[in-house]
Amino acid sequence: MSQRLPVNKNNKFCYDIVYEHDFSRLLEEFDQMEFNIRDKKICIITDSNVEKLYLNELMNILTPNCVKVISFTFGAGEESKNLDTVQKAYEFLIQNKINRQDFLIALGGGVVGDLTGFCAATYLRGIDFIQIPTTLLAQVDSSIGGKTGVDFSQYKNMVGAFHMPRLVYMNLSVLKDLPGRQYFSGMAEVLKSALIKDGKFYEWLINNFYEICQREPEIIEEMIFRTNEIKKSIVEKDPFEKGDRALLNFGHTLGHAIEKYKNFEMLHGECVALGCICAAFISWKRDLITSDDYYEIRDMFVPFCLPITIEDIDPEQIVSLTHSDKKADNHCIKFILLKKVGKGIIDTTVTDEEMLAALNEIHFTEEDMKA
Repeated sequence: MSQRLPVNKNNKFCYDIVYEHDFSRLLEEFDQMEFNIRDKKICIITDSNVEKLYLNELMNILTPNCVKVISFTFGAGEESKNLDTVQKAYEFLIQNKINRQDFLIALGGGVVGDLTGFCAATYLRGIDFIQIPTTLLAQVDSSIGGKTGVDFSQYKNMVGAFHMPRLVYMNLSVLKDLPGRQYFSGMAEVLKSALIKDGKFYEWLINNFYEICQREPEIIEEMIFRTNEIKKSIVEKDPFEKGDRALLNFGHTLGHAIEKYKNFEMLHGECVALGCICAAFISWKRDLITSDDYYEIRDMFVPFCLPITIEDIDPEQIVSLTHSDKKADNHCIKFILLKKVGKGIIDTTVTDEEMLAALNEIHFTEEDMKA
């Protein structure tokens, strides 16, 4: 039997996260959740990178078992995560007569999952969709919890909706095809989860960093499962981010601002890593954690090939960008700090000066290079 993790059990938003090592059990999962696909049309939404790797395999599994399977592909990258792409998807769904009884499949990483989920939430006022995440970042974070959305102008995830998937099907074998930079980008969300909720898991990550970097299957499955357990425990208590779900934004306030400042040239996880270091720095300066804690947190991103410094930034502009982030509430920045390793806290009193000091801590300047 597959390993599975039910999310929101005994709740109308319930769905399973299923862990497999290929796509062969997908049809069985539909049967198990009494989701009859034989009278449905399916639209697989993917990007131009993932299309080449897995689309044909998935089409071959599904096509003999339902009315019709179609696919919509958009250009890979954050620059496609916008309302223009959503409009093209709507037109494609309308032209192919996708109705409320049909459903969408998100086949790809976080951009694909977020955009497909938003299409599912809004097309015909909401249709079903399932997540098949193909990146580590999507498997440990973005495919779970029902957050969907797209970027608007320079504002990340500004347009969105909560719309829970019917199923999250993880084929863990896809991680072997993931480029190294993409793989390690996902590790930022893993480390984030441990830092805010589970100090013992954080120690486990440190002790198993070699096996994680080598992508050893048993270790990777345990790591993903434990990260999903953390997110599940938070999301079940606060599905619509009215309270503690905000803890999952540790590292994201400044991380998103850096991402926008760099025009999305850096990967999401790389920016989150820098944001986590900044948040840990502020936590240290407020005497919430020790200096040893801070430097250990900072340095633990290094073996996972994540940045701990950044060049060519204007810290003041980055701080300014945090005030246009969707996490700003009543003119207050909702910032996540660490009370200790394994315990995050929500704070609304972090000042621009504190953020500037943290950014200057990670900013690698020409003077530093000459020193």
